[in-house]
Amino acid sequence: MANNYSQGLYTVLNPEKYVGKGSTKYRSGWELTFMRFCDNHPSVVSWASECVRIPYKNPFTGKDTYYVPDFLVTYQVNGVRKAELIEIKPKKQCVEPKVQKRKTRGYVYEVCEYAKNQAKWKAAKEFCEDRQWEFKVLTEDELGIR
Repeated sequence: MANNYSQGLYTVLNPEKYVGKGSTKYRSGWELTFMRFCDNHPSVVSWASECVRIPYKNPFTGKDTYYVPDFLVTYQVNGVRKAELIEIKPKKQCVEPKVQKRKTRGYVYEVCEYAKNQAKWKAAKEFCEDRQWEFKVLTEDELGIR
């Protein structure tokens, strides 16, 4: 079972499907699990890792910057092709932190990460709508990892 703390380079087994540039680096065991899925699933026509840059405004600095989602995947199901941008995140980072009376450093970090993720994901959804793609955030639940 993959954990969320693994890092390394993935060796693509079906290079005709991988359309990214350079090596395929995973930053978590969950990303490794998804790479294996993309590489081996018959409905995946093509996939790439960290290949799209989406402009967005950092909610804390107000500066324009870029968000790089984890994967771009193209599926073909029943003769229909569909492209998706995929972000892999722990479920904890996808839900708004509960308000705490005592504002610890950890709590402040969680609130900031949540707000930054919301800004990134809003930009990603708009980016995908323009291209008739779908944007999804997958957590350990969708990946079947506990």
